[in-house]
Amino acid sequence: MAMILYDCAVAPNPRRARMFIAEKGLDIQKIEVDIIGGENLKDAFLSINPRGLLPVLELDDGTRFDEVMAICKYLEEVYPETPLLGKTPLERATVECLQRKMEFDGMIAIGEAFRNNKKNENFTYRSLPGNDAVGAIEGLVDRGQNTLNNFYAWLERYLTENTFVAGDSFTMADITAFCAVDFAKWVEREIPEGNARSLEWYNKVSMRDSTKA
Repeated sequence: MAMILYDCAVAPNPRRARMFIAEKGLDIQKIEVDIIGGENLKDAFLSINPRGLLPVLELDDGTRFDEVMAICKYLEEVYPETPLLGKTPLERATVECLQRKMEFDGMIAIGEAFRNNKKNENFTYRSLPGNDAVGAIEGLVDRGQNTLNNFYAWLERYLTENTFVAGDSFTMADITAFCAVDFAKWVEREIPEGNARSLEWYNKVSMRDSTKA
């Protein structure tokens, strides 16, 4: 089945999709779109995704998905080998629960802190993803940073209880958490030195081939 992933090498959400695809061992054509330069807000890309968001997975019949988890759930159904979303109803619910927490407390919080920081000139009027020209809101920088405190605290707790974020197996929850940790460097945050289990987990995941995808 021929597919295309509209991608951006430096952006965290496309990276989540790339890591998932790499963990599955899939070979999917990628087309690079420059988010920093605003290529995703030009007519050529808006004709593909009017929301101006990445990643986008395009199927050979023209169907497109522009949400990371929709992409991953589709690929998991079509290519069930090396399950990354859980093998049983209990595992699937657990992975979904933890993945969402890593996304909201991590990825979204960092996005708020990054996009609303007026130092990031390319995003001065792009404080929301997509093509809506909303100006930066300084208070959201502090809110994002404070939410990140929760992210690091919960990540350490989950990894104290489990080998990986959602249990004994590497899953999408780990992909989202790992991408969030790297994305947080954009807002000058790293795993706290005292979070030993998180640091051990991060170093272990960093050795996986998918992190280089």
